[in-house]
Amino acid sequence: MAPHFDHPGEQPAPDPIRLLAIRETPLSLDEVFQAVGDDATGGTTLFVGTVRNHDGGVDVDSLGYSCHPTAEAEMRRVAERVVAKYPVRALAAVHRVGDLSVGDLAVVVAVSCPHRGEAFEACRMLIDDLKHEVPIWKHQTFSDGTEEWVGAC
Repeated sequence: MAPHFDHPGEQPAPDPIRLLAIRETPLSLDEVFQAVGDDATGGTTLFVGTVRNHDGGVDVDSLGYSCHPTAEAEMRRVAERVVAKYPVRALAAVHRVGDLSVGDLAVVVAVSCPHRGEAFEACRMLIDDLKHEVPIWKHQTFSDGTEEWVGAC
């Protein structure tokens, strides 16, 4: 049977951006996953960015994120661009700021679309564009006493 793309579930949802936030508190995978639930979706992609214990061959001792006051507005702009390009039924993105420990969740994004391929592509665009465009900065302190600031996530 040939696919029938006239079904309302094949179309983007009227208001697919369900959750966008920058928080100082620990992030919840369940909250983000539940935010993108939609009966018309056949594919949901979830990306979780965690604090790792190394970067550039050096052990990371501590890490903190800070953001510009416009960061949430920029997140919305990125999300709107993703939903304009793909048939997104639901989208969510949450980023943490403040001091984090190794293993903590730094960012969680999810996208639900009618089909898995679209969900993968849309989620990849969402996290990549958030990382490159949203004014969130990472400050890392390394075990060798050096430190660095990394711009936009």
